[in-house]
Formats: sequence, C-alpha cells, structure tokens
Amino acid sequence: MPDIPTTARVVIIGGGVVGTSSLYHLAKAGWSDCVLLEKNELTAGSTWHAAGNVPTFSTSWSIMNMQRYSTELYARLGDEVDYPMNYHVTGSIRLAHSRERMQEFQRAKGMGLYQGMDLEILTPDAARTRYPFLETHDLAGALYDPNDGDIDPAQLTQALAKGARDMGAQILRFTPATGVSRENGEWIIHTEKGDIRAEYVVNAAGYYAQRVGEWFKPFGGRTVPMMVMSHQYLLTEQIPELEAWTKEVGHKLPLLRDVDVSYYLRQEKNGINIGPYEPNCRAHWATPDDPLPDDFSFQLYPDDLDRIADIVADAMERVPAAGTAGISRIINGPIPYAPDGNPLLGPMPGVPNAFEACVFTFGIAQGGGAGKVLAEWITEGCTEWDMWSCDPRRFTDYTDHDYCVAKGMEIYGHEYGMHFPWKRWPAGADRKLSPLHDRIKDLGGQMGAYNGWERANWFAQPGDDTSEEATRTWDRAGPWEARIREECEAVRDGVGVLDLPGFSRFTLRNDGAAEWLRGLIAGALPKVGRMNLAYFPDKRGRILTEMSIIRHDEELFTLITAGTAQWHDFEYLVSNLPENSGLELTDDTLGTGTLIVTGPKSRELLATLSEADLNAPWLSRQTARVAGKHVLLLRVSFAGELGWEIHADNDDLPAIYDAVLEAGAKPFGMWALNALRLEKGYRAWKGDLSTDYSLLEGGLDRFIRFDKPQDFPGKAALLAEKQQGVKKRFVTLVVDAGDADAPYMSTLWHDGEIVGETTSGGWGYRVNKSVALGMLRTDLAKPGTEIEVEIYGERHKAMVQPDEPLWDPQNERLRA
Repeated sequence: MPDIPTTARVVIIGGGVVGTSSLYHLAKAGWSDCVLLEKNELTAGSTWHAAGNVPTFSTSWSIMNMQRYSTELYARLGDEVDYPMNYHVTGSIRLAHSRERMQEFQRAKGMGLYQGMDLEILTPDAARTRYPFLETHDLAGALYDPNDGDIDPAQLTQALAKGARDMGAQILRFTPATGVSRENGEWIIHTEKGDIRAEYVVNAAGYYAQRVGEWFKPFGGRTVPMMVMSHQYLLTEQIPELEAWTKEVGHKLPLLRDVDVSYYLRQEKNGINIGPYEPNCRAHWATPDDPLPDDFSFQLYPDDLDRIADIVADAMERVPAAGTAGISRIINGPIPYAPDGNPLLGPMPGVPNAFEACVFTFGIAQGGGAGKVLAEWITEGCTEWDMWSCDPRRFTDYTDHDYCVAKGMEIYGHEYGMHFPWKRWPAGADRKLSPLHDRIKDLGGQMGAYNGWERANWFAQPGDDTSEEATRTWDRAGPWEARIREECEAVRDGVGVLDLPGFSRFTLRNDGAAEWLRGLIAGALPKVGRMNLAYFPDKRGRILTEMSIIRHDEELFTLITAGTAQWHDFEYLVSNLPENSGLELTDDTLGTGTLIVTGPKSRELLATLSEADLNAPWLSRQTARVAGKHVLLLRVSFAGELGWEIHADNDDLPAIYDAVLEAGAKPFGMWALNALRLEKGYRAWKGDLSTDYSLLEGGLDRFIRFDKPQDFPGKAALLAEKQQGVKKRFVTLVVDAGDADAPYMSTLWHDGEIVGETTSGGWGYRVNKSVALGMLRTDLAKPGTEIEVEIYGERHKAMVQPDEPLWDPQNERLRA
C-alpha cells in the first residue's frame, strides 16, 4: 500500500474538472502543499460523460466572468502545462424566435462587451451564412459568440492535474475519503490508506457532494441542497454532406443552440451531437426505491429516448442534414443541480475552514473560473468578483429534499428559460410563511420568495391578469404596473402597510459588544435608544454587507439585515467573535415579524392604535403597544416617507395588521417598495451593495470614520484609495427610457466608450421618471453630465443627478 502524506494545507475531495482546477489554482497561488483525493480515476463522475461545451453566455455578471475566464485559461493551458488538448473554438449561434429572446441576447451582448468579449447580433440570413445547414424561416435573429466551443473533458482534467503536480501538489487516485473529524482547530480527513491532517478541506465531490456533506454536520454543517438529473444526448452517424463542407472550409460548424425549443447541436467529427433539455425530465436517486449507489464511476443510465423524441425531431427539422443519419450512440448520465441551477462555490455554511466547490451543472464551462474563485477564497479570504450567485450561503434552512428535487427539475426543464423580472417560477413555493400569509393572499397578494419567505410583490384587483403568460416580458407594462403606481401613491399621499417576514435579525449582548462592533464597521455606533446604518468592509475596503444597528442599552444591540443575507451575515459575525470574550450572539430571525407602516398620514393612523411617543425623532427606537400588542417601534422607512417599522411576535402580527388595515392603510408590495427606494437612492444588498465596489465607490463616505481609533477591516485600503483617487462613483441617473427600465449591469456609454454600469433600475412613480442607480467613471460623475444607458440593446439618454434623493431631497417628509 503506497504511503500517503500525513499533513496538507488543503485537502480536496473529488477528482473531476472542478477539483483539479481548484488544486491547480491553489498551487499557482503558491499553496503547493495541497492534496486531492479521488475515489476512482480522475474524471470518473459527471466530468467523464460531459459533452464538453464551453460557452461564455450568461445573464449573470459573475457567472459570465467565471465562464469567460475558463475560455481564456483553456486557450493557453495546453502550452502552459505542456499537455496537448482537443479544444475547438468554433464559435456558437443562439437562435431567437421572439422579440423577448432578442432583448435577452442584446443584454448579454452588452455585458459581454464590458468584459471584453465580442458578441454579435445576427439576422437570420447572417446566421445561415455561418451555418449553411440551418432552416431560418421562423427566426427573429441570433446571437454569435466567437469564443464558444468544446473541449475534451478528460484531457482538460488531466492537463489541470499535470499542471498542479508540476507545481508540487499531490493527487491520490483510488483513495476514497471515508469521513472527517476535527482536532485542535484542524481537519483530519480519513481514508482507507490513512489520515491526512489539514487546515482546510474542500467538498468537490460532484453528484456525491451531498453524501460527503453529511460528514460535516457534527461540525455545524447542513444537508447539501442538491439533486441529480438524468441528462441525455445523442450522437449521429457520419453525415457526408457535413464532411464535405468541413473539408472545403477547413473548420467545424459553430455550436448551435435553439434555446426557445431547448437543445444544442454540435458537430462531433462529421456527425452531430444533439443535447436536449426536455420539460418531461427525470430526477435520479431521488426516492427510496432509487438510492444513490456507493460507486457510479464511469457508468451511465439506460437510454430513454421517448423522453426526448419531440425535441430531437425539432432539431432535425432545424438542421435537416442531422435527420439524414442514424443514431450511433446515446449518452445518459447524472448531472447535479442546485435549486437555482448555479453551483455551490464558497464557504461551507456553518463550518470553519471548509469550502464547497460542487453541484456544477456546467462544470466544464465553469471549472476554470471556479478553480480561480475557490483558490482566492481560501488563500485570500475574498474573491476578485462578487460571487453571491454561487455562494452556498444563499440557501438556508428551507431547502429540504422535496424542494431541491422540485426546483432542480424545474431548472432542467427550463434550462434556457428567460428569467423575466416579473416572473415567479412556481416550483417549491410556500416554504416559509408569514402568520399573515392567508390574509395577504385574500387581499390579492401576488407572491415572491425571499430566502424562502413568501412576500407579496404586488396586490392584484379583481379582473387583473395574474397568469404566468402575462409575466413573459422585459417591459415595464403589465397588469402589475397600475397597481404598483396605486400602491406608491398611497404611500406618497396617505399610508401604506407592507408585511415583511424574514428580516434577518441578530442579538448581540454582554460587556465588550460595543467595542467589538466598532472594530468591524467603518462608521460609528448609535447612541442608546437610537439606530443607524452601518457598513462592514472587507480587507480591501469593499462592501461586504450593510446592517441596521439598534442600540437598546450600552452593550445590547439588535442587528437587522436583508432576508437573503441571513447565513452570510451571521456567519461573518460568528467567525469574527473573539474566543472566550463572553459576547453572546444569537440568530432571532424566526419568531418575529415586521410591518412597515409609512406615509404622511402614518402618525395620524398609529395615534389611533397606540400611546407610543410618535414624535420621537427619526432613527429612534422604543418599546410600545400597538393594537394592544407589545412591539418594538422603529422610526425608519425604506420607502422614504414618514413611517415606522413595527417588530412584533408572530402570534401578535395578525391583530396588529388587521387594526392597521381597518384604520385605513393600503397594502403594498415589494415591487412598490423597490420603486420607492430607488427614488431615494437607497441601496439594495448584492445589487448596489457588493464586494465588486469599495465603500468610497459606493458613495458611502459619510458612513466612514477614518479618525476613529479602531483599525476596522479595509481602513488602510480605503485611506489609500482616498489618497489616490476613486476611479468610479455611485450615481443616480434619470433615464429617457422607453418601454423597459435599466436592469442590473446595463452598460453606461459616453462618447462611444463604456464608462460604467447600472446596479439597479426601475420606474419612480412619485417622480414619474425612469431611475437607475449605478457606478460611473469619476470624471463623469458630476450633476448634469449626459450619458447613455444601454437597455436591451438600445441606448437611451440619461442625466447624472445631484448627490441627493430624487424624492424629498432634504428628507423633510421622513423627518417630519
């Protein structure tokens, strides 16, 4: 039995493309004392049967970054590590059958251009020029990506492995990990050949990631949120017409995707690879009678052509040459899915010094970038790009088995589906319910999920079209628009009430709490009886998170943060707690709910329900009774009007809500709240506030106290940035928009150059203008500067506004 090392800095469990890429990038970062464990041979899992497509396309900024990096790495990797690879950069064509799909393509083109990629919009005739076998009679257009292509997954994995080994890292094949334990702050990874003691451990176990994840439950872990889909693709026999064309032009056809029908076509030698994503899909290893086997290395499922017959027939009509050849082979293998289709990449929730790099649905395309991100996270504690889209902490305690299976099948069956801003994907609904849920629904609430919590997005009236079909648009107009306007006007002119379950809330107490918080935030703490906003920078001075800090006593605080930030923010706080400090930090999110009661008549309304001091100043807190129930009353409103947040036990909320409605408040939803906050320039977490930006870039200067004695994270970096000059600044824009408002990461232009990006946008119903928040090159971030915003391919004039809210710029209404 060969010896294995007894220690390593990092142990990676899993030898697919993501595991080997992580090892390669760790070694490249100088961490060569790392070990990868593979239970069988490298590539034995999903990597082995992967089709090997390498697209860059995404409408997620971070995913596009990750995939773009993969293409750049793969282009040079063979020479870099001296390992030949079959990497064919053929380009790709995505077909569009509708205006809405062309708008999606235009959006991706703008994002790609910002990242340095030359994506191109094609007419149907131009698409046929590049792909002469294509039927184009019913197409609206196409998107061409010159960097797309395909790679041999096994060769890619072996190249990454060779590169890692050459830099001193070790790979142990046929060495299954059997469990983990923890001792003296270090991990002990158990194998049949002996134990390895390590500082860090990475779960890169592919479709076995959930089984490996169970080993970490005794150390604070949870069940990995994932499921496994059966994915089939088929290879045709050789096509003489294709062989002749390839010989004539000297290259392969571009990879073709008909995303509205849901399949890809790729030239494989002189045949065609047809890969459908069928709505009539099948989950595997999801029921007791179909258990996950102990070893599925280099194995496939039985063929099931009936499931994909209709899509294959459509593909052969689209490219008739494909229908002239017989089928030579069918591949049907497991592909893991997280509930949103994105991988789990980053810190393992609740577990110290443990990371996940697993559940990659498109592991070949994302593997290169994933290794880079994972290595940065381990070696530097932060990543170049904000990676919340893949962060495992984005899923919390609602992702049970049934939810994961339902969402995975939904994602697979709509793999190329357009994610319209107004659309609710229905699977996995009602995971966490407000005590007011039924009441909200009876009032017409059209719900959305926020960290599993059901909240009303808007309130429909009788006769409104609430069908899924109505939401298939990028445009502002729809049955919701008139209702959002009414809700915003009620908040502007009278009083509105919003049920907001799932606010993340943490309690911090005991001696030293105040000083510890001062050492984490860039600004100051509130006085006793008051509250304020605080920003937590990372070591680079970038925006890690934002919390409202409520100070009940000298050493007693409530910290409130976004619903989706629950595990992310709590884990950050816990990881920074000093040992044996006596500080007590608890997550009190469950059990308490929040109502926002806001508008110029909110004081008048609450006066009929409470004897609270309703003249207490803005940003004050008090305990009181509302409708006879004990509450925490905060004088604050994210809507930017006179208002209060009412925090109360869940059992008491129905009585309070009914009393507020009976007193004349109008229910409003999250979409109205978003419109209201845009007019005030209030930032949203992981849109306007992310680690892509520093606090200074984010325009948060007034929340930084450089003169305080505490050396908070990022203080030196922010001082250096201030001295050298900030390269871009947060701005509010008024946009001469057309039918659609600027979505996240719309490109900003000036004199033909890209000069920034939007971070959020929408219609402001109080100012009756299209509003966008964004980051703009500093020399242009002056009031009155005219720029252009690219919205779904069309450039619209926009004006930089003064550094103050568009609505109530002096905050007179909310301070009233």
